[in-house]
Amino acid sequence: MPTAFRVAATLIALCISTGLASAQSLPKDAPARTEIFPIPSLTLSDQQFLSGDAAAGKPVTVAGEFRVAQGTGKMPVVVLMHGSSGVGATTDAWVHEFNAMGISTFVIDGFTGRGLTVTGPNQALLGRLNLIIDIYRSLDILVKHPRVDPDRIVLMGFSRGGQAALYASLGRFNKLWNKSGVQFAAYIPFYPDCSTTYQTDTEVAARPIRIFHGTPDDYNPVKSCKAFVERLKAAGRDVVLTEYPDSAHGFDSGLLGVNTVTVSANAQTVRNCHIKEGDGGVLMNGDMNAPFTYKDTCVELNPHVGGNPATAAESRKAVVEFLQALFKLG
Repeated sequence: MPTAFRVAATLIALCISTGLASAQSLPKDAPARTEIFPIPSLTLSDQQFLSGDAAAGKPVTVAGEFRVAQGTGKMPVVVLMHGSSGVGATTDAWVHEFNAMGISTFVIDGFTGRGLTVTGPNQALLGRLNLIIDIYRSLDILVKHPRVDPDRIVLMGFSRGGQAALYASLGRFNKLWNKSGVQFAAYIPFYPDCSTTYQTDTEVAARPIRIFHGTPDDYNPVKSCKAFVERLKAAGRDVVLTEYPDSAHGFDSGLLGVNTVTVSANAQTVRNCHIKEGDGGVLMNGDMNAPFTYKDTCVELNPHVGGNPATAAESRKAVVEFLQALFKLG
């Protein structure tokens, strides 16, 4: 073999072996591969969503980041849906936790493709249920992926995304909008808003729902979730609400070491609203018997947000143990 070819072959072999060594020495929480997917979706009002009026929706492309955990074959996945401030550092902390367990993650960005960065000060910018469309459309992608086990996909969401994760379990919404033919294996909403009563909302998927909330949360008060959970239990559903004391809205930011609570300036909260679905998919203010708007007097401002490292660690442990059992991880 000519010298030049021997040198080239040696360099190629060195590069290959170095690459393999590098791959083998990756930290456990580092993904083996990261893929970015466009997600064809719709922007809809709540009334359009509730009435199944897809034709009235505005087509939009949002995005999903798929981190394939280290391992082989078809793997379990956690889909993560952000809250009113978009994808943030706390979401990334959960991603690293799941990837270290050998669970792939799919983080949906429902804002950037719609020209949004935050909805807290103006929640009317996007329908309360719209993120559910993005969630179902992500399933269309994941169930066809060769590295995904379609029977082991879990949905997790935070605040506005927690609300989406909770109500994505409704059988009626699945029939209207979930075309993948696949159900999530479980639903894990963190501090969702449960203040809205939808028609047939106790008819949820026959899958576990695990809600995590804070006692002093004044953004999305836990009391409304307690009432919903009681209705779900009365209907024989598999639902558990875990409540943490001294834990404000966003308490799991304690995973990042955040241990302070501050006012979310000008953020809107419906903590004192009683919203219910009326005829034709119209969301009604139950106290006024009129269509709900974010200009109603029940809508207040300046709720508190903040982290609690202790309860963040407790919730992380609870979620990890739940997924280990659900996914039958060693």
